[in-house]
Amino acid sequence: MLRSTQSDPDAAKGVAFGVSAYVMWGCFPLFFALFQGVPAYEILIHRVIWSCVFLIGLISLLKRWSPVVQALSQPRRLGRVLGCALLIALNWGIYIYSVETHQVLQASLGYFLTPLVNVALGVLVLRESMARLQLVALGLATLAIVIQFLLLGELPWISLVLAFSFGTYGLFRKQVPLDGLSGLFVETLLLLPLGLLALSWLSLQDLSHFGEQEKTTMLLVTSGIVTALPLMAFAGAARRLRLATLGFLMYINPSIQFLIALSVFKEPLNTIQLVTFLLIWTGLALYSWSAWQSRPREAAAS
Repeated sequence: MLRSTQSDPDAAKGVAFGVSAYVMWGCFPLFFALFQGVPAYEILIHRVIWSCVFLIGLISLLKRWSPVVQALSQPRRLGRVLGCALLIALNWGIYIYSVETHQVLQASLGYFLTPLVNVALGVLVLRESMARLQLVALGLATLAIVIQFLLLGELPWISLVLAFSFGTYGLFRKQVPLDGLSGLFVETLLLLPLGLLALSWLSLQDLSHFGEQEKTTMLLVTSGIVTALPLMAFAGAARRLRLATLGFLMYINPSIQFLIALSVFKEPLNTIQLVTFLLIWTGLALYSWSAWQSRPREAAAS
């Protein structure tokens, strides 16, 4: 009895942390829409630089340098971390571009697709077995993309790049023995030289927006803090919740983006796009049900 009363508050904290993380991620379009006239690549450069600076202070405050030093002392193992860094930078850059070009619906579609991409990568790369419902879910997602391509005459490349870059990032991240906070710091640290070189080039070419206006400068600096805060909340949730619970909470992020795209940015949603979303939502429902059904078998195996 004592054990259950101790675990329930911990689980409640985990849910609170998880909801906070996904709500913050879901509201990212509102933040990045504030960067008027600043190109996506420049925001990305500052996001890398200021994330790294903020994480230095945070890791120092939490006294979490041990895993970072251990990772940096093994250069041969940094290849996968660099791969993670490049993939997350690509994901960040395309996401900022989607907000700047008012294609948040495509971004939300990409994050709805991500769990299904994870399933596909697990089968193709890790040779994991796929349940029948997961196979149907993957088929529905593929059908949705084909419909967009054939009937709209365009490939939803933003959705696909976001889904595959984040899915592949997750695949690489599983092979890196670093927690979320330390891992993100090492990733941004590896990107820092490129970010500083790019910022120096922009300054020399008189193309930098940093320092021009106080509002823009503060937003660029804040982008680093905004990047790290949801990750901290997610780390708190991951320590307290089962993976299946985190998986269900994950849909909060693209759902909020979807609503923001329609209600705030007034992006049009035609019938074909609605059909593709419905197909993917159906696929996600089947995937979630399959994951829920597999819990007793996973518990017995463990």
